[in-house]
Amino acid sequence: MDEVGGSRPAGTLISSPDITPEELQLAVRNHSMPLEALRYDITPVGLHYLLIHFDIPMVDASGYELSVGGHVRNPMRLSIDELMARPSITLAVTLECAGNGRARLHPRPMSQPWLSEAVGTAEWTGTPLAPILEETGVLDGAVDIVFTGLDRGVQGGVDQYYERSLSLQDAMRDEVLLVYAINGRPLPPQHGFPLRLIVPGWYGMTDVKWLRSITVIDRAFAGYQQATAYHHRTEAGDAGVPVTRMLPRALMIPPGVPDFMSRTRFVEPSTQEVEGRAWSGRAPIVSVDFSADGGASWVPATLDEPVSPYAWRGWTCHWDATRPGEYDLCVRAADAAGNVQPLEARWTTEGVENNAVQRVRVVVGAPVDRQLPADSS
Repeated sequence: MDEVGGSRPAGTLISSPDITPEELQLAVRNHSMPLEALRYDITPVGLHYLLIHFDIPMVDASGYELSVGGHVRNPMRLSIDELMARPSITLAVTLECAGNGRARLHPRPMSQPWLSEAVGTAEWTGTPLAPILEETGVLDGAVDIVFTGLDRGVQGGVDQYYERSLSLQDAMRDEVLLVYAINGRPLPPQHGFPLRLIVPGWYGMTDVKWLRSITVIDRAFAGYQQATAYHHRTEAGDAGVPVTRMLPRALMIPPGVPDFMSRTRFVEPSTQEVEGRAWSGRAPIVSVDFSADGGASWVPATLDEPVSPYAWRGWTCHWDATRPGEYDLCVRAADAAGNVQPLEARWTTEGVENNAVQRVRVVVGAPVDRQLPADSS
């Protein structure tokens, strides 16, 4: 669940199609990835999706220290220089917001109004978390590892620093990183400078930014962002199921050219090569299917090799768009664990885990006024 301003609390349901001022405040602070940026194996930093719950903290790297302690024998304090001097790893990782697709639900849960583009893939450089935990001497009985950011705000009536946790077992996975660079450059302020957590395969709420501390505890963590927010619930009062790893999703680069407001696409009669990306945090992507008739029939797409074990996979498909008319293009992904994107949205009270198939309206051969430059040849 994301931060909202004004008088409506997060979780409020909106039956009107009109965007509210509170949602607009969130939409102008955060941004999604333009679908045409799916052409990049690695998303340029400025095009990568971004969600900031509270305010971006101002951090002076020269005085920064990460505290690692709690239920351990040897608490540590590490400067950013000490962290950067440790063994480093660079991983291409796809991140997606758990609320991706929220704005397409009805009634619409009040929060950041994502459509389907809250995603990006970057090369993250950092040091593995596991060796640091080993050096602290985690004591018997440890249950959760709590990650606390420097960003503070009020949500659900709770004044809090943004905090999430992982089980000790999940935190010790080799791919979990404390990251200080993105795409070969230091983290910019909006992406968590000087240090953030990256947990490949999990939805983005796990990747705590502006890390101030890591605390080992001997019980289940009951902080707001862990125990209350980010749960799959279908009715108020339901305890729900915690959101963890990303469900499969495929996105296409919409073919043709767009109408400015509606984003309806216009295509000349032709054979179109439609392309995009697919990913899952549950298991590797094994198939992507394309439909030009709203999901009534499907054809398999050709898959590229994944960018990394933790990143999206490119796909292409040829579409016979020689017959004029209107088309409802869809694309769906399936992973090796048997998870397949549904045709219809799955409604939840917080608008999380809606991985319904993408739909793109395309008009083939429609007459439009042309105001293109004259041929200068």
